Amino acid sequence: MAEEQEKKTFDWLPEGMEALADGEYDAIIMGTGLKECVISGLLSVQGMRVLHMDRNDYYGADCASLNLTNLYKKFNAGNPPDNIGSNRDFNVDLIPKFIMACGNLTKMLLHTKVTRYLEFKSIEGSFVYKGGKILKVPATPEEALKSPLMGLFEKRRFRNFLLYIDAYDETKPETHKGRDLTVMTMKQLYEEFGLVPDTHQFISHAMCLQLDETHMNQPALATVKELQSYCYSLSRYGTSPYIYPVYGLGGLPEGFSRLCAIHGGTFMLNRDVDEIQYNDKGEAIGVRSGNEMARAKFVVGDPSYFPKEKVRATGQIVRCICFLNHPIPNCGDQESAQIIIPGPQVGRKNDIFVCSLSNSHQVTAQGVYIAIVSTKMEGDNPDKEVVPGLALLGHIMQRFTTVVTTYEPVGDGNSDKSYISSSFDASSHFEGDVDDLLSLYKRITGKDLDMNINADSVEADY
Repeated sequence: MAEEQEKKTFDWLPEGMEALADGEYDAIIMGTGLKECVISGLLSVQGMRVLHMDRNDYYGADCASLNLTNLYKKFNAGNPPDNIGSNRDFNVDLIPKFIMACGNLTKMLLHTKVTRYLEFKSIEGSFVYKGGKILKVPATPEEALKSPLMGLFEKRRFRNFLLYIDAYDETKPETHKGRDLTVMTMKQLYEEFGLVPDTHQFISHAMCLQLDETHMNQPALATVKELQSYCYSLSRYGTSPYIYPVYGLGGLPEGFSRLCAIHGGTFMLNRDVDEIQYNDKGEAIGVRSGNEMARAKFVVGDPSYFPKEKVRATGQIVRCICFLNHPIPNCGDQESAQIIIPGPQVGRKNDIFVCSLSNSHQVTAQGVYIAIVSTKMEGDNPDKEVVPGLALLGHIMQRFTTVVTTYEPVGDGNSDKSYISSSFDASSHFEGDVDDLLSLYKRITGKDLDMNINADSVEADY
């Protein structure tokens, strides 16, 4: 039998301690959530030596995709019923989110070529809740003219607004038509086109994907760019602007982990971090796990790995994972869909998100549908918060409810070499989370990630 490789020794190792893996790295990353895996992939491609650890024995951390047994185990729900399907048929996302087809996460997947490890399919429908009804978000200016969302004259104003947005180019003043969107607010822009408040609401929440009303009194440019991304993605794939990986979101962190491993990264699952170690200046210099230690120039991780003084709570999110034996009613029997319930429609400040998936994306057994309802908590009764979403689902076979506290870092990480991601938000898409990921990358490397790539070039079966 070959002799065991001798453990490396270092001057900084205290007596009785051993080196963890190779001992010295450029970066130690804690947690295999999507953000952490993207960072480890990007850093390793740049030639950095990366050690990536996770306390769980699976990839994905809070955004993992679980089979039936692990899902029931996580929620202490006993054994899954025999009639629901076999274990291998299920890949249930703990934090379900769709990907904007031509948005920044797609660009990131293309930039790193992680698309080669994944297969995507489009989401069949995008809907908005208005006046007690589920209505399809118009996919084209022509569809807008037939939509029951608006009256006849409002439809024409909406079409003119969309044509202006489609033509608008920040670098070409002739497309601005005399409007300075770095000064004009979104509310003023809507009013310029004569659009009524109900239309403001559905455009902002269902198309620009704004989570509340704060954007209305801010310069319109950022919101207009989000609307352009939505419209561009929608025109690209027709039925909705969203795509989703076959076999669930768990494939995303695994894809970036594979990228890191190919470039020499070291992965250790089922290995908790007992202590992050700091020098006299308060800078993170490594980690301890049991009687093993590793050193690095900086550490990266999700909030759960860091001392409480390094993060602050930003609220709570309730998510309900529901098993149905039918598609969501009033959505045209579609196998997958997103429904956004603008908060003001149901007397709330924050929107409620409903997304549904099925066997067509290989996440459930045939005949079983998953619907997930999520929102930011405004009171202290989670069941009450999601009632408007659950009311749209019809008969629910099984429901799992989770309430999580969300966190963000107190500092930017530069002074203490501790770069911390923010928790995932309550929305059913990745746009806000990708902004946090790009910010995290810039804080670590000091430069922006090059996102100048055409998101049209995804080679997949849509």
